[in-house]
Amino acid sequence: MSGRRLAGKVAIVTGGAMGQGAGIVRAYVAEGAKVAIADVAKDEGQALADELGADVATFHPHDVSDEASWVALVAETNERYGPVSILANNAGVLRFGQIERQDIDDLELLFRVNQLGPFLGMKAVARTMRKNGGGSIINASSTEGLGGMAGTVAYGATKFAVRGMTKGAAHELGPHNIRVNSVHPGMIDTPMTRVHGGDAAMEYGAAKVPLRRVGHPEDVAPLYVFLGSDESSYINGAEIAIDGGVTATHAFGG
Repeated sequence: MSGRRLAGKVAIVTGGAMGQGAGIVRAYVAEGAKVAIADVAKDEGQALADELGADVATFHPHDVSDEASWVALVAETNERYGPVSILANNAGVLRFGQIERQDIDDLELLFRVNQLGPFLGMKAVARTMRKNGGGSIINASSTEGLGGMAGTVAYGATKFAVRGMTKGAAHELGPHNIRVNSVHPGMIDTPMTRVHGGDAAMEYGAAKVPLRRVGHPEDVAPLYVFLGSDESSYINGAEIAIDGGVTATHAFGG
């Protein structure tokens, strides 16, 4: 994938240092965007920015649950590259836990990163986008934002919340030409998912997918390019699954 589909666009990608986020960053730069890589993983984020070059990508240490950090990130990006026109709210954490055993600290972390983070991101970029004629906000939900699965009550709650916030924001911001959509990946092979079982988890997940494989960041990034580009100018408030067919049935297990 290479070209100029995002020429003139300025993007913020949260969780952009590794995994799915790094794939989105690379795809955005390849299509002509300038990108602020926002993440708590400083070494990985800076290495990616150095690789891509400061003229098209910079790294910003960023806590998505901190409103002041959001205000600074948007201001710095506006000043360096011009007004932000794409926000990829990609940062997320995954914690499994049965209802009776779920650690409250994990519950609070899931809320702060997966739910509060995208809310604060939308709030932070809305003014810039409104002043400059519009933009595209892409919120990362999950297949667990479309259907339930045992062991993901807390995680799924945050991903359903992202789905709901997206639809409300699409109505609220749409009159200002700001489009808001949610992306719902299934099992994607990233450091976040691999920590929960490694190769064995990937093999198990692949067996549950109609395509009989797990996804990779390269499978997800093109959707983020499309939603960030003017090609999707009439898509607003949508929820798009990118899961190999998992949610084509009534339950994850088929």
